[in-house]
Amino acid sequence: MRRRDLVHALAPFGVLASATADAARADGATADPMAADIAALQAALDSGRHSAASLVAGCLQRIAAIDRAGPRLNAVIELDPQAGAIAARLDRERREGRERGPLHGLPVLLKDNIATADGLQTTAGSRVLMGIKPPRDAHLVTRLREAGAVILGKTNLSEWANIRSTRSTSGWSSRGGQTRNPYSLDRNPSGSSSGSAVAVAAGLCAAAVGTETDGSIVSPASINGIVGLKPTVGLVSRDGIVPISHTQDTAGPMARSVADAARLLSALAGPDPRDPATARAQPTDYTRFLDPQRLRGARLGVVRNQFGSHDGVLAVMETALQALRAAGAVLVDPVELEHVDKYGDAELEVLLTEFKVGLARYLAEFAPGAPIANLADLIAWNQAHRASAMPWFGQELFEKAQATAGLDTPAYRTALDTCARYARVEGLDALFAKHRVDALIAPTGGPAWLSDYVNGDHYGGSFSTPAAVAGYPHLTVPAGFVHGLPVGLSFVGPAWSEGVLLGLGYGYEQATRARRAPRYLKSSALPA
Repeated sequence: MRRRDLVHALAPFGVLASATADAARADGATADPMAADIAALQAALDSGRHSAASLVAGCLQRIAAIDRAGPRLNAVIELDPQAGAIAARLDRERREGRERGPLHGLPVLLKDNIATADGLQTTAGSRVLMGIKPPRDAHLVTRLREAGAVILGKTNLSEWANIRSTRSTSGWSSRGGQTRNPYSLDRNPSGSSSGSAVAVAAGLCAAAVGTETDGSIVSPASINGIVGLKPTVGLVSRDGIVPISHTQDTAGPMARSVADAARLLSALAGPDPRDPATARAQPTDYTRFLDPQRLRGARLGVVRNQFGSHDGVLAVMETALQALRAAGAVLVDPVELEHVDKYGDAELEVLLTEFKVGLARYLAEFAPGAPIANLADLIAWNQAHRASAMPWFGQELFEKAQATAGLDTPAYRTALDTCARYARVEGLDALFAKHRVDALIAPTGGPAWLSDYVNGDHYGGSFSTPAAVAGYPHLTVPAGFVHGLPVGLSFVGPAWSEGVLLGLGYGYEQATRARRAPRYLKSSALPA
């Protein structure tokens, strides 16, 4: 779609555009409606220039114009029919002086593996759970509502968060179809938080929540030109999230700016009695770490053995390194992350073993009346509905998971120990201690590949696995473009260092302003 066509398509949808433009003019920022900032929108709400109801209406109009029609991104899998009424109620509360929190009245989208007890389904993208509604909200959803967010709807994802097959196509689910990359519609959005990333990039919501086991927040964030943060495992409750691995799963914020990610994380993070891993999680206002001078004197380890070999990505990274130096960062260049080749098989053993156990537990509590109660049932259901459930790729990972024998087996315990030793103790921990760095940096991954249902995904390099297996925080921030396709810069830190990473990422973002809104090109091979 040419830019003039997109502008014409959006012309009737002036509510969100004007709210963003008014707020942006107030702080000197861009008036681009696809670059809405939470602080600017809150200023518009506080001043009375706009309302939560008008913001929700504007988002719904943009979804109709861009997601359902126009470029047809297919990022939003379902909308809550009560979102407008919820927004109106929040507007009344604001008028009465009862503001719930930092997200009061702002429309937020959730990945469709996060349970909500409202008009929405929670299916993980699978047809088997269609029509099944959880009996209660996930803990993070409760926190979002308490902060005043309007849960606008659910986003599409790689089905079952991409644990079904080694030959899957990211962003595809049997319930939702294929989500498309807004920078080039023939390119893949990555996953598994595909719809959340695309919805944020396209301005369909103020921000979104994704989940990650290994790469499922940071990879789609990087590939769709937005900010994504995978927190320390245990900072955000995993209660009510369709699980893969209790060792590695976490939800996290996906936003158009570091500041917005910090605001969303402030609402998400905190202890939950249902999730023992959150015992150390304390509610924090992460915006207090947002210092544009934070890079001055910061020590950053440049992990060149995770840079890959793509010439375009290497060029983007050299520009990023120059910007970091200019902003005052001390680059320890290079540092080498060791043992990254020693825990791939162990990680898979952990994920498959924990998925089998965790899925049964989730279904028992959050999917009453579902036609499946465990992984064996799910495998059989998929086989019986192969034409719709498995038209392009199979479920060999499900079958391997079904063959595992539980959390007390020597194979699982050995794999868990292997991951802890090589990813944490002799991996990231050793590197942080040796070089005394505040964070490690590397490209998050390569540019988006062509979506290919026959062969599946064509991943390039990725820096997601070390932090994912260790359970440590990982922030990606837009860094530049390769032939018009976004590439992100990763900041990885020790456990519970989200504030430090957000500060560093904010300093880099403010120094570079590398993000550009998508143009919905039909193909990246075509001239702009």
